[in-house]
Amino acid sequence: MKKSATAILLALGLSASLAHAADAIPTQQVDQGLHDRLPDAIKQAGKMISVNNGSFPPYEIVNGPHAMDGASADLSGALSQLLGVKIEHATVSGLSGVLSGINSGRYQLAIGPIGDYPDRQQKVDFIDFVQEFVVFGVQKGNPQKINGLEDTCGKRIAVMAAGSAEQVIRKQSEACVAAGKPAVVVQSFTDQPSSILAVRSKRSDAFFSSQAPLTYFIEQASGQLELAGKGQKNGFGDIFQGTVVPKGSPLGQVVLDGYKALYQNGTYAAIMKKWKLDGNMISAPGLNLAKGAAK
Repeated sequence: MKKSATAILLALGLSASLAHAADAIPTQQVDQGLHDRLPDAIKQAGKMISVNNGSFPPYEIVNGPHAMDGASADLSGALSQLLGVKIEHATVSGLSGVLSGINSGRYQLAIGPIGDYPDRQQKVDFIDFVQEFVVFGVQKGNPQKINGLEDTCGKRIAVMAAGSAEQVIRKQSEACVAAGKPAVVVQSFTDQPSSILAVRSKRSDAFFSSQAPLTYFIEQASGQLELAGKGQKNGFGDIFQGTVVPKGSPLGQVVLDGYKALYQNGTYAAIMKKWKLDGNMISAPGLNLAKGAAK
């Protein structure tokens, strides 16, 4: 049974106090033009449901069935004010549950950010607002000497289930076997806290994942963990992440224009700086920016 993200975060010594609660984000005025362009069903309901698959700090920190903190919570709050509709949050298990929920119409969007890749663009659209890098979270001192993909043969590597990092590490495992080396022991988890806890408890040798959340967790790990494999491609090219909406939905353009407004009025920068995500900012949001990140 999946542990609640809140329980795991507390076990890691994380709390909402780390959310820089005192930092104020500018209040938005409703943009009537954007509101009027929303799909009729959303306008009639007066709300949208944004789905997530558990905590993804510092972007998404799930505090309950419909409660969320983090940079993405601040972004969704600002977008909600701008569009003049509520944005509620729901949690499902695994990225596949997020994408299928959007495709089925049960949820209107996933604020994310979720990795934008061409194969995913065939089924959903991405409104990208950050760039990410994929590295390894390892035990302090890096005892297993994991400094890149080539060092993972025979090692226990934690990844997010159904994520792009899992695809890359499985391809690397095949390369290991082809070279006569032991396969990678791929350990798939449904959320970030469970994955990093596996490394802290030495049940995994490393967590292969996005740099932003790994940096966040490592800062809270009391010196037990460190980053490895920085400054390398690690099986990826340029990685863009963003909000997911149904393929071809008019909602995508509305969200894109909403994000452009939050860029222009300084709200986007304020949110990113509040959560120490300055290094992940991109100059402007865009639709389906990925051209082929995973190798």
